[in-house]
Amino acid sequence: MTSDHGPNTFERTSYYNGITGNGEHPDLVYRTDALTRPFLKPVGRFPYLPVKSVRGVFDTQLNKVWDVVGPQICDIIKARDISWSSIDTARFFTHGPPGEEEKATLGPVVVWIGVKPGLTSADTAHDASQEILALLRKNGVEDVEVEWREAVLQKLAGLPLMRHANIIDATHHVRRFLTALLAVPLTTEGMEVGDSQGTLTLWMHENKDEKGNPSDKVYGISNCHVLRKNTTVDYVFQSGASKDHVHVCGMHRFQRGLDEITRAVDGHVFDADIFARQIIRLQTNGDQSPANVKMVAQYQSLLDEKNEAIAELKKLHVDIMKYWSNITLQRNIGHVEYAPAVKVDQKHTNYTSDWGAFLAAKPKVADGFVGNVVDLGAKFTPYQLMCMFYPQSGGLTTFKYPDDGLLRILGCATREELAVPAEFDNEGERCLMVGKDGNATDLTVGRYSGLESFTLNEFGVESRELAIYNAGNKGFEVFSAKGDSGSLVWHIKDGKASIVGQLHSGDNRGGSTSNHVTYCTPGWYLLAEIKKIYKYADFYRTTWDA
Repeated sequence: MTSDHGPNTFERTSYYNGITGNGEHPDLVYRTDALTRPFLKPVGRFPYLPVKSVRGVFDTQLNKVWDVVGPQICDIIKARDISWSSIDTARFFTHGPPGEEEKATLGPVVVWIGVKPGLTSADTAHDASQEILALLRKNGVEDVEVEWREAVLQKLAGLPLMRHANIIDATHHVRRFLTALLAVPLTTEGMEVGDSQGTLTLWMHENKDEKGNPSDKVYGISNCHVLRKNTTVDYVFQSGASKDHVHVCGMHRFQRGLDEITRAVDGHVFDADIFARQIIRLQTNGDQSPANVKMVAQYQSLLDEKNEAIAELKKLHVDIMKYWSNITLQRNIGHVEYAPAVKVDQKHTNYTSDWGAFLAAKPKVADGFVGNVVDLGAKFTPYQLMCMFYPQSGGLTTFKYPDDGLLRILGCATREELAVPAEFDNEGERCLMVGKDGNATDLTVGRYSGLESFTLNEFGVESRELAIYNAGNKGFEVFSAKGDSGSLVWHIKDGKASIVGQLHSGDNRGGSTSNHVTYCTPGWYLLAEIKKIYKYADFYRTTWDA
């Protein structure tokens, strides 16, 4: 809104230059010292626009009375029905020009008021400021200015997890580490320092609380040792206590995701260069035949697709750096609510119980939520996956590649179903091929051992586990590695995916060598354990809200 007291366009848009990166500083609405401290547009052959930074306010007269006058300033603003968003105190440091750093200056103490864009005139700000200055003088505070800027109060939780992109989208595969599909890479507050991280097992709707009252809460399930540093004691979140926040992506996984985008850009640039050179060659070969013209058009179409993909990937990289790089402020997706100590059910099954639940933050997860779905991604072609899940050459298969590459988890395999699978391998032997999508190794395929294994951990505790072996196909990697803890192991039968188990450990040669056996807690046992705490838990809902 225009005003006799308002700044000119240059001052409005440039006064706070430097206090926010990328030129995203706020616009000035009004300031009380505009006449005594003019802000002039730089002139000359090499004009220099002053750069500012914000300082705190300490050891001033305002500090002594702020607890009293601060609330009264709020009252002044509210009495005028001003649409405000914040009231701060600050001092602005104006840096000296390059080579003349000694000319830097520190401005006066400022009562810094943020108002919603376009709703407060400079006249209104001027009138309110005179009342604020009078209040300050009454309380013995001089040499304080009042400045007003446009500002929108926003929670610093960052953007919601990304929506899954269509398989033909250039960003489809490289954005998966920030989507709400299964295999969300997880780390918790305090554990990311050592880059300890794991993988989401399942999403779960509570439906009803322990008293039977309707509940709209959605939880993420993973290993206790992924969610908690101390796994020897039961953890139950108490209202009012500090929260163990759960973050998507530890440092290394986040950087790996960025590197994948960069490599994808490089690949498209390489292809685009080849197509561009082919177009030049065809356009300068002197051939005007319809076939040559058609070939030029075909290469041009391919080049256009590559350039479009490059632009989309570069934008994705910029957006991720801008909205996701701060793990504390932007990658928090919930907090741990319940995590029983890791234990072995020695009285009954001898299975390992290593799970915990975190309450998912709706603003961060709901927008991209589609339930428990595995993205089969771009690592393998549909034909390769069919061969991996049905290894019998020429045998009857029921594998149907799901729409858009999204494989939905629809049930849980029973103990009996695991014991007698319907598939056979090339040797005519029964086999149960299983898949998992994990933080460390992404989508992999392995073979269920058929019989449960017995393990003895470092503390001398014995347990029974489902064992998964590496698939054994030439060129296919190990089934799991460190960082895959929590991954859901699943099996495809009749075109539908069922839960097999929750991955928690593996056998290797020691050190950083690859796993040759992966161990899981049976899925049917895990779900039963979860339902002892969350009686009405539902693992198969496809939407966040009922």
